[in-house]
Amino acid sequence: MDLSNCPQCGEIYVKNKFRDVCEKCWREEEAAYDTVSKYMRKRENRAATMLQVVEATGVSQKLILKFIKNGKLQITQFPNLGYPCDKCGTVIRTGRLCDDCANDIRDDLKHLEREEEFKQKLNSHKATYFSKD
Repeated sequence: MDLSNCPQCGEIYVKNKFRDVCEKCWREEEAAYDTVSKYMRKRENRAATMLQVVEATGVSQKLILKFIKNGKLQITQFPNLGYPCDKCGTVIRTGRLCDDCANDIRDDLKHLEREEEFKQKLNSHKATYFSKD
């Protein structure tokens, strides 16, 4: 049994792999999800932006992002919703990084690989010197 403090309200609760908040906060999150879900199911709201959803439902952006990240709210049906890139914060719809950040990391890895190859070549071509006695 793993006891923890609820990150929302500070109450002690039994932490498990299904919930990251206490029972009371979980129920509040479920009610907020129902509110967002009902709003987004209406045809006229499917193209809503994050700001419009927050204003219309009263649910925080942080909580809506949590719904998206844990898969409760599928953004494939909502063209104007997304979540921030883990590196720069640009709004994305798939993965954890935007294309620019992913390309930067790929470029950095390629550069590092070239440096490692160069170091290995230098180490393998060390010259041996002989001296006369």
